[in-house]
Amino acid sequence: MSAQFWIIQTFNGISYGALLFLVGSGLSLIFGVMRIVNLSHGAYFLWGGYIALSIIQATGSWALSLPLAALAVAAIGIAMERLFLRSDGFENIRSAVISLGLGVLIALATTAVWARILPSGWSAFVLVTAVASVAVFLLLRRISIVPIETDVLRQVLLTVGFAYLFQQAALDIWGGNNMDINPPAALTQSVAVGGVYLPLYRVFMIGIALVIGVGLWLAMEKTRMGAAVRATVDDAQMARGVGINTNQVSMFIFALGAFLAALGGVIGGAFLGVYPGLDFEMLPLAFAVVIIGGMGSLGGAAIGALAVGLADNFGKALFPEVSYFTLYAPMVLILAIKPTGLFGRE
Repeated sequence: MSAQFWIIQTFNGISYGALLFLVGSGLSLIFGVMRIVNLSHGAYFLWGGYIALSIIQATGSWALSLPLAALAVAAIGIAMERLFLRSDGFENIRSAVISLGLGVLIALATTAVWARILPSGWSAFVLVTAVASVAVFLLLRRISIVPIETDVLRQVLLTVGFAYLFQQAALDIWGGNNMDINPPAALTQSVAVGGVYLPLYRVFMIGIALVIGVGLWLAMEKTRMGAAVRATVDDAQMARGVGINTNQVSMFIFALGAFLAALGGVIGGAFLGVYPGLDFEMLPLAFAVVIIGGMGSLGGAAIGALAVGLADNFGKALFPEVSYFTLYAPMVLILAIKPTGLFGRE
């Protein structure tokens, strides 16, 4: 194999690792700060791509879709974190949302018998939904719910449920066709480096990851908010004891994680495409990044993303029959040597 082959494959692996860093760094921080296993993180990646497509169709601006799609998904993440991943606050709103959802399901399930006991049409549907929602709401008010922060199984079930809801909602809104996000023509060119032509868009991906990585590092290491985040990662109980509002820190980190995942969805949609199921394809890769690097560590997320990107690219190029083994082999090796990850703490 020529030197050109190794250069191109290394470049492709680094650029793919840059994309994985955007997804994995947010998940790593959510793990480290909130100790929540967020299995809906891949859905933020998917929704970022879909929302960007809608913004591009409406405005014709790819550049505008980057921040707007990421901010929209961050808002969705905040709503999810405040209402469902926190036991304190917004109990009535949470119960009302759950009651309304169950009321709609009950109304849909009783469609077959409406004609016998109720007039047909939307009036019957609204009536059954309202009655069922009120009944469920009153029932939920009388149930003592175990705090979700102390129950990992509930975290897993809740977030995987949201992952399926997000996926179905995306299918209903945007359909099941494979779509592509078309970047500006200037980024579709190639640049020659030492006789090797490198796609300019992948160079852009690497540059974005570097800028965001440096910005996150400066924010976490040089600001008061970053100090609060690091204290919460190290010992949340002690951080609360010295006056840090860990609830606000958690909300900020969850929104940041959703923002980064959605930004990755917009950027990655140009060469991965946007289609149903992409969320569950990206989720294991994000977890591999976190497991290798260690939760709560930006440096670990960068190293983990680079390792996964290179392993995936060289595995597919050199050993396509066992590419999944080469992809997850570094993760297994790290788990065997250091279960907390390269930069994780005990």
